Amino acid sequence: MGRIIGIDFGLKRIGIAVTDPLKMFAQPLTTIYATDFPDWLKIYSVQEQIDEFVVGMPSKLSGEDTDATQPVRDFIDWLKMNYPNIPIATIDERYSSHEAQMFINKSVVKKDQRKDKKLVDTISAALILQTHLQRIS
Repeated sequence: MGRIIGIDFGLKRIGIAVTDPLKMFAQPLTTIYATDFPDWLKIYSVQEQIDEFVVGMPSKLSGEDTDATQPVRDFIDWLKMNYPNIPIATIDERYSSHEAQMFINKSVVKKDQRKDKKLVDTISAALILQTHLQRIS
């Protein structure tokens, strides 16, 4: 059984979350610099079977595109070209970073850890993936 990978895409960093093998829970995994992501994914896909990608799609509260929407679409096109046999789902990520920061503020004691953008990206990816799991269950 493979895993589903949740992705919070950014031009600098990409937050990654994965499901457990039974695809019941989303777990934060890591944050990768965008330039390192292709190599990381190549290695990860050899170690673990990937059944699906779930990518957060940014939009304004009105539903219109943001400045970040087109780079995410370009990233999805890259995934389709390089991993054509793995389906890709998108999730509205309007609130994921805000929800991630609220979660971190409640659960992480040290102030410097609460401001760690890598942690926010990884938790955002887990929230995106958990939303997808709830949608498909």
